[in-house]
Amino acid sequence: MSTTAFPNRARVDALAKVRGEAKFAADLVLPRTLYAMTVPATIAKGSLSSLPVEAALRVPGVVRVLTPEDFPAPPPYSEDGPPPPPTLETIIAYRGQPVALVIAETLEAAIEGAEVIRPTYVAEAFACVMESAGAQRQPADEVAFGDAPAALSGAAATVESTYDSPTQHHNPLELIATVAVWEDGALLIHESTQASSLVKGAVAGALRLDPARVHVRGATMGGSFGQKAVQRQTALVARAAILTGRPVKLVQPRAQIFHTATYRARTRHQIRIGADADGKIVGVQHHVEQEQSPNGYFAVSEYHRDVIRMYGIRNYLGTGADIRLDRQDSGYMRGTHPQPAFFAFESAIDELAHKTNRDPVEFRLANDTRVDPQNGHPLSSRFLNECLREGARRFGWSRRSPVPGSMTASDGSLVGWGMACGIYQSATTPAIATLRIDARGHTRFAISGHEMGQGMRTAIASVLIQDLDIDPERLEIALGDTRAAPQHMTAGSWGTNSVVPAAMQAAQRMRAAVADLLDGRQVSGNLHRKLASIRRPFLQVEVTTVGPGQDQAALETLRQGGFAVAEAVYPEFSTFSYSAHFLEVRIEPRTRRIRVPRVVSIADCGRVISPRTAHSQVYGGVIWGLSHALREATEIDPRYGGYLNEDLADYVVPVNADIGEIEIGLIDQPDPLANPAGVKGLGQVSMVGISAAVANAVFHATGRRIRELPIRIEHLL
Repeated sequence: MSTTAFPNRARVDALAKVRGEAKFAADLVLPRTLYAMTVPATIAKGSLSSLPVEAALRVPGVVRVLTPEDFPAPPPYSEDGPPPPPTLETIIAYRGQPVALVIAETLEAAIEGAEVIRPTYVAEAFACVMESAGAQRQPADEVAFGDAPAALSGAAATVESTYDSPTQHHNPLELIATVAVWEDGALLIHESTQASSLVKGAVAGALRLDPARVHVRGATMGGSFGQKAVQRQTALVARAAILTGRPVKLVQPRAQIFHTATYRARTRHQIRIGADADGKIVGVQHHVEQEQSPNGYFAVSEYHRDVIRMYGIRNYLGTGADIRLDRQDSGYMRGTHPQPAFFAFESAIDELAHKTNRDPVEFRLANDTRVDPQNGHPLSSRFLNECLREGARRFGWSRRSPVPGSMTASDGSLVGWGMACGIYQSATTPAIATLRIDARGHTRFAISGHEMGQGMRTAIASVLIQDLDIDPERLEIALGDTRAAPQHMTAGSWGTNSVVPAAMQAAQRMRAAVADLLDGRQVSGNLHRKLASIRRPFLQVEVTTVGPGQDQAALETLRQGGFAVAEAVYPEFSTFSYSAHFLEVRIEPRTRRIRVPRVVSIADCGRVISPRTAHSQVYGGVIWGLSHALREATEIDPRYGGYLNEDLADYVVPVNADIGEIEIGLIDQPDPLANPAGVKGLGQVSMVGISAAVANAVFHATGRRIRELPIRIEHLL
């Protein structure tokens, strides 16, 4: 495995984006396009009793209104996988659920038509927050090893606390957009999605279509973070295109997205943790409860997956429960399960370090591990201690006064220095890639994956340009298109470490193919000139890769549009990425306003393929972590089941003035087992732990433990 550092290349798609040349789904305006708008339900639970559409049809420009009667019956239940998302239904499961779709010649007409439709309902009692009287509590499976209760009973010091993380919504700037085209018996869908193959299968299932007749393209996306997978709206727009015979476009308003797309569930974590006299963690009990829809899939047990592997914990008991509510499905959001879990866990670690009079950094260093505590497998690589030491050095941690409330700034502000760590699994998916180089100077690389701004195209380009003598200005990287290659869902920080090994293998195979073609002949020039010199129009190779422990069955699952992720716990080892965050808070003594003037964040993501976009990922993760800790919370109205701050005016996120100096460091040590490229995931782990670091810094500044997010002025008054 090469350990040569990759150069800091500019983003390959940067110019296209800043010039407006990159086309997002919402940018597409095709000839004869119709515009759609949904009609959201105004009750939280019940059923439709009437759906009058006559007023909408009288609006000039309205072409048609789709109702539940315009959609085929749901497909029969199958144990082979989750059913496709529903279309339009008469049963109302949550407020904001679409009950009709208005199609018009203009967007304005579609909006006006949707606004004049006044359905009537038979409402039922509902529960929409965890404290609701009708909320149903459903216990989850345990995650356990060792004997945590016995170990904690003999601990020299224990901490027991409860931590709350709020409901939050993703709010990427790009809204969820779908353009569907029905032509010659085939359906082409342009969508801002991170899972085009899953969308293809879901739409085919919902509309009873042959999957071979459905194609999905999500080539360019403006941020996703877990929100833009399979949406109910896609099948609605596709059905509209089929029935009208014209392209149909829907860009869902943000207020509706709040009610229809997935979101980060509110969680409550009860943690009991203990250490022996030497400061070694002897046991952890961690109970998690989360809000969940009646049939939601977001697993409670996953909150324990990474926590148990953070340190050398020998005894762990993880329990949990779903609190079933009448809301839409919760789901994945940047940092997914570890983000709220590590706000709780790393806060508890800090509490235990303080209680035992140990420095928080030294406490973590003393609890290092080189094996997976749950199964005893070796960790493929772990440079967490290097992250801790480098972060402490850059931050100047040695100058920290350990006594809470003992540090002040010249203006009288209370100063707090806090830190925390993060971990996230480094999973892998199979990949199928085709590399084609032609004699006219063009190179095309088609592969599974979606570019959401994280820099996947740039990472692929870095590999191909470094390994092949091609024209970098004429390199096309086709992603997110089911016609170009079978597409895996890009999520969970498995994107780059799944496609980069395939790009490396494709480059190696291409060099071998060129050598065979030349058969010892010495031909000058780059690969394009070589092909032209021997009058070969093009040369093409195809490669397939799988994750550790996977076989051809995983590739077949990918080809069929299925989910074929190899989780980080592989047959012979486990693989994770790590981060260590150090930050300073300043709290104004009278207003108690919290500022974060500086952050140092160091990450271990294996080999760094694209330094520029890797640094960008960490910047974004740090900023979102600060937002999670100090700004974001979705406000829910328990009387009506709706969201109150469903726009960027009221949903509070950081602005430029909120962000101070952020210093990023990457260990850049290849992982020898994870994959031939030595790369691990980065996007998720860059956020995990930031919230705890903020809370720990607030405690250091004030002596007050805040165990509820977001931390606001009223917590410190």
